[in-house]
Amino acid sequence: MQIYRAFTPDNAITGSIVVRLYHSGHKVRGYVRKIMPPGTDDAIFPGEEMAPEAAFRLARDHVRNAELKSIYVELAEGLQWNNAWGVLV
Repeated sequence: MQIYRAFTPDNAITGSIVVRLYHSGHKVRGYVRKIMPPGTDDAIFPGEEMAPEAAFRLARDHVRNAELKSIYVELAEGLQWNNAWGVLV
């Protein structure tokens, strides 16, 4: 089972990959971003909302050859973690 880390602004460093999950109507949707250096905007991949499973797959693809291997998860207010997505620590 995949292990993800809970995102906070203090624990993710430049180069970290973050999956942001949020409510869109009655569905949970997400997008993937890479934290860039201070003073610049984060890179968003691919720039559109997707199902959580697709967002996690995209994040795993981005960390496969990256120096930083951790994937962080940012949950929108009121959104509960689904254990089917993996383990959130």
